Amino acid sequence: MPAVSAAHTHAADLADFVAASPSSYHAAEEVARRLEEVGFTRLDETAEWPEQAGGRFVVVRDGAAIAWVVPADAAATTPVHVLGAHTDSPGFKLKPQPTTGSRGWLQAAVEVYGGPLLNSWLDRELRLAGRLALADGRVVLAATGPLLRLPQLAIHLDRGANDGLALDKQTGTQPVWGLGDAESADILAELAASAGVDAADIRGFDAVVADAARGAVFGKDDAFFASGRLDDLASVHAGLVALIDAADSADSAVIPVLAAFDHEELGSESRSGAAGPFLEDVLVRVYASLGADATTQRRAFASSWHLSSDVGHSVHPNYAHRHDPVVQPLLGSGPILKINANQRYATDAVGAAAWAGWCETAGVRSQEFVSNNAVPCGSTIGPITATRLGIRTVDVGIPILSMHSARELAGVSDLYDLSRVARAFFAG
Repeated sequence: MPAVSAAHTHAADLADFVAASPSSYHAAEEVARRLEEVGFTRLDETAEWPEQAGGRFVVVRDGAAIAWVVPADAAATTPVHVLGAHTDSPGFKLKPQPTTGSRGWLQAAVEVYGGPLLNSWLDRELRLAGRLALADGRVVLAATGPLLRLPQLAIHLDRGANDGLALDKQTGTQPVWGLGDAESADILAELAASAGVDAADIRGFDAVVADAARGAVFGKDDAFFASGRLDDLASVHAGLVALIDAADSADSAVIPVLAAFDHEELGSESRSGAAGPFLEDVLVRVYASLGADATTQRRAFASSWHLSSDVGHSVHPNYAHRHDPVVQPLLGSGPILKINANQRYATDAVGAAAWAGWCETAGVRSQEFVSNNAVPCGSTIGPITATRLGIRTVDVGIPILSMHSARELAGVSDLYDLSRVARAFFAG
């Protein structure tokens, strides 16, 4: 295990990052803010970009951000090393006409986003966060403090609750946020007030529900870290930390890139998702600034790598039969290499060897993950990016428990070790 102080310092910084990133839009802006703070320049997609050589740059598109460092002596055939992750998490999103309620309760009308563990959202304080499009053309970020709650029905009124709780996705998921008459209240006013704007000026909104509790370290030897949105802010944060380090030691071996996409939980098919053109748009402009034509850029891609980093399942002590009987990664035993025969993950033999090399360079032990044949796995942005760009891709991540819960569980050492391997990856 790495030095406790370094691993726990990393976990504390991740807690700060998650707290600042209750929505994908906030996460993208927090990536940009932290990078600008250490000397990166933010570029506007509608503007001419300066010569990239020697530069540090970041572009934000909606809830996604792509950042990179071009070494001073980079050439048109210098490969990229892309660490890809995603900024969104399963949960709930505000519907149009979001203020509702009955029987004297104010409620929020929400739509299920992705595939959350619905019952994990019960009986915890929740906040609203997202972006507001205003009448004057501005788009502002907004985030409340603890505001909402999904109260569970008392066991006295549902004696069979412990025999299997099933929440109706419409009637059982509308949180309360106050008392009063829905016709004289407006939940958007709460969101607007948090951003210091007038609710009457709102012309559009994208707002999600997030856990209000801060990430916490606990357990024997402080081995555990629990937080909302570890899927996949743990990877975004690891890549961010590694890219900042790479900016201070960049050489001409590779162009390190952090690509934090939105909408992975929905399939990635959007202008800011991995199936969209965002990464390709950025890389085309980066290589053009280095004098590359289309053929030269493809030569660079042929020697490039994409590390698709997302969470995977740790073996669960109460449900070990749900996992592969032999390959059972464990919290605190290192990052994971994700493998699937049906290309739900993009890892192949060459990628596995490369991952082993980066782990060895970083001094980090790794584990493998494969699904039980009777319990098919999900997929990641890895196969999508490999298909779009033809860049060799390896699917990796950290093992966690409670995936898609409002509050997930990771190992402190794994979080830190992932950032260490990311540093080795960016070093080329």
